[in-house]
Amino acid sequence: MNRLGEATSPYLRQHADNPVHWREWDAEALAEARERDVPVLLSVGYASCHWCHVMAHESFEDTATAEQMNENFVCVKVDREERPDLDAVYMNATVAMTGQGGWPMTCFLTPDGEPFYCGTYYPKLPRGGMPSFTQLLTAITETWRTRRDEVNQASAQVAAALRDQTAGLPDTELTITPELLAHAVAAVLRDEDAEHGGFGGAPKFPPSALLEGLLRHWERTGDGAVIDVVARTAEAMARGGIYDQLRGGFARYSVDAAWVVPHFEKMLYDNAQLLRAYAHLARRSTPAPPESLSRRVTREIVRFLLDDLGTAQGGFASALDADTHLEPGKPGVEGATYVWTPAELAGELGPTDGAWAAGFFGVTTAGNFEQGTSVPTRYVEPATAEDAARVERVRAALIAARDRRPQPDRDDKVVTAWNGMAITALAEAAAALDEPEWTAAAVRCARFLLAEHVVDGRLRRASLGGVAGAAPGILEDHAWLVTGLLALHQATGELGWLEDAQRLLDLAIEHFADPDQPGSWFDTADDAETLVARPRDPVDGATPAGASALAEALLTAAATSDPERAVRYRELADRTLERGAIVLARAPRSAGQWLAVAEAALRGPLQVAIATAEPAAQPTELLAAARSAAPGGSVVLAAAPNAVPLLADRPLVRDAAAAYVCRGSVCDLPVSTPDQLRAALQRN
Repeated sequence: MNRLGEATSPYLRQHADNPVHWREWDAEALAEARERDVPVLLSVGYASCHWCHVMAHESFEDTATAEQMNENFVCVKVDREERPDLDAVYMNATVAMTGQGGWPMTCFLTPDGEPFYCGTYYPKLPRGGMPSFTQLLTAITETWRTRRDEVNQASAQVAAALRDQTAGLPDTELTITPELLAHAVAAVLRDEDAEHGGFGGAPKFPPSALLEGLLRHWERTGDGAVIDVVARTAEAMARGGIYDQLRGGFARYSVDAAWVVPHFEKMLYDNAQLLRAYAHLARRSTPAPPESLSRRVTREIVRFLLDDLGTAQGGFASALDADTHLEPGKPGVEGATYVWTPAELAGELGPTDGAWAAGFFGVTTAGNFEQGTSVPTRYVEPATAEDAARVERVRAALIAARDRRPQPDRDDKVVTAWNGMAITALAEAAAALDEPEWTAAAVRCARFLLAEHVVDGRLRRASLGGVAGAAPGILEDHAWLVTGLLALHQATGELGWLEDAQRLLDLAIEHFADPDQPGSWFDTADDAETLVARPRDPVDGATPAGASALAEALLTAAATSDPERAVRYRELADRTLERGAIVLARAPRSAGQWLAVAEAALRGPLQVAIATAEPAAQPTELLAAARSAAPGGSVVLAAAPNAVPLLADRPLVRDAAAAYVCRGSVCDLPVSTPDQLRAALQRN
């Protein structure tokens, strides 16, 4: 029988009506495989994955295929977003066996969980040299029955290799120095696509964390080449079809090098990280009208998060699907909600506005997508106030029309780490653009996570409908929630956020540290389920590595905590960054978060503690100046003297607000005016 009906993962629930006898990953599944003497068929994907849907429709919904699966295998479905630990282990095996990875991921395991054959998508019928899925099932079954010794030998070798891969970063003589970061940034800049922006070729992914790291490097060094690369990339992405020109929000990647045609799924983690980078860039643009591109995009990403991904409980949903189901029971159509023809624009707007909108948004009769449709782009800005008003009128009409179309499914799962990223970005964007509503949204999200994702004192990975799933939180969940809580501590000046952050950070230190390698971290807790290998990946990908994310949490906590905790956190932050130095040296494009944290660490990090009689919700001129002028990675906080550790023994000056600027443990004399504070912040 299929056992996915009560799962807390929308992806698993998508498969609850399959004739396949799916079950979730647990010890009972492995025990059943051992009892029946059959392999485990492990299928890993996620709710917004286009090719996962294709394989499901072709194979998992097919009765004959399901019968073959049920007879010869214990069939296990895993949501990679809910169980990133399982995904990491078996993706490493898939890449080792095939040279590439991706989803859906299809792995065949012994009852001990050791993989002996792995791949990704398999078609219904053979094509392009690829066997059909049923041919593969037949071959695996025959091999299992007649060549068991070879299976056991292969699985043991793969398992041993997987364990070797998780040995951790080696000890090196490298440390975080200006020279190392200059080397890393120079290597990144050499990979720029100067014509289209970004790095490398198609398919092209937003370099989310890398943009933040480059911005911090430019602020420290003043290197004009760096800010030029950031500006080109940010503008190219924001003007292309990878960005939703009507409702805001970025798709996961572009299938072409010019950012025109997206893979239409929209992920929370991309948009949270990009919000952080665009808000940072917006602080470096003039607030005077007309509004800069970075400021507009910042506002639109926030609205996308709040309107399209916000949940009733205050969290943020994981993703919007790439596909739209136009007919019940039929496969979804990729991008159907988002694309237009000139005739459709004219039908919604009338011939005059329709023709104008087609020109403005790059919608042509030839199209830039499939079947003569176009993904809207925006390569020009309105020249006059009248044109600007027309853009907004047309956008509103097209949004209303698009909302009447069938919509992509939403993965309502609330993932702790990605929500921590959203809290961080919303708090920083609120400070950058003076939008208290955004801070309030971050507060609501944090309160929900603390209330529902912390169960019996331990953090869970995800929830659905306000109910926490069973999967435990991994390292990135602890790291990003801590960073988000520390961002709220700075945004509000309230002590409670710091105390919650410290409790979670102490749990992370207790359960994820490698006792044999200080500064090295496992991605799963010491008391988590024992897998074939205990995953530990220090390289930043679409989301930062757990270790690099924790480095930021440790560094920020050290700057905001009492002296005893601060020393411990800072020592761990430094040891973690020393471990990560090799990633910056050898794979800098995969070290964006490492770069961002290292830049902050080189500055001290810079701390601005503002003693004030006013609550932080009513920013003083000093606080406003600090928020606009302090470089990324700085700690900026206003509170009453002695109300929080950063304001300990820092009084008002002549009964007026005073700003204390420190770099690490070296502090300036307090200043009392915005001009004095800005001058202090400009000194490196």
